[in-house]
Amino acid sequence: MTETIKASIYDYPQYYELLFGSDVAAENRFLKQCFEKHADCGVKRVFEPACGTGRLLSKLGRAGFAVAGNDLNERAVDYCNRRLVKAGLPPSVEVGDMANFRTRDGFDAAFNTINSFRHLSTERQAAAHLRCIAEGLTPGGLYILGIHLEPTECQPMQEESWSARRGNLVVNSYMWSKGIDRRTRIEHLGLNIDVYTPSKHLKIEDHMEYRTYRQEQFASLLRRIPELEIAETYDFSYDIRRPIEVTARSEDVVFVLRRR
Repeated sequence: MTETIKASIYDYPQYYELLFGSDVAAENRFLKQCFEKHADCGVKRVFEPACGTGRLLSKLGRAGFAVAGNDLNERAVDYCNRRLVKAGLPPSVEVGDMANFRTRDGFDAAFNTINSFRHLSTERQAAAHLRCIAEGLTPGGLYILGIHLEPTECQPMQEESWSARRGNLVVNSYMWSKGIDRRTRIEHLGLNIDVYTPSKHLKIEDHMEYRTYRQEQFASLLRRIPELEIAETYDFSYDIRRPIEVTARSEDVVFVLRRR
């Protein structure tokens, strides 16, 4: 029997974790390589805004970094803190808005790798977020920001599907674009999640909204935050040996921003 619910995938951290955990090893390695290659300070304190389940924070914490983060979803924060405690680390993640926060001790690096930045629906919110990051970063520190840009010289990707499995738990997903409101620059996305266990089939129907950025629109936003400079750009292959040039055909881009 199939149970169908309309809900947010963020309210089901165990399923979110499984779906988005496949690149953890590559992302973790890439972050540490960026710290070594691009930071002009020693990276010891790391912060993740919109950290979700903390899949990377826990790995970095076990590697000796002091880690902290925030997220608006209380279930995700609870899941993340329980994970940190299980790893012998302090429960250092708080419920908080990534467009309005201040950390007590600051940080040497921050990261947001899988488009959570685009949940900030207005230019004001996006700029406020970047100012919070700039104010918290040590001079020479890094903000590693992964974002899906809207290409203007090729057809953008309209749908995506992926699957993940852990033991008897299988999670399949299908995401598609429902269209973009050009006035507000909000892309409306459908997301269907099918969860299979030996005893049940749960279908989660989600609706997500992301702010769109073309190459020049993102560049214009960055110009509003002069404290942050682009140190390098990569794609989502996370290959530190292969930086990329961002063009009007670029889609998945990792901006390595450095605090002046």
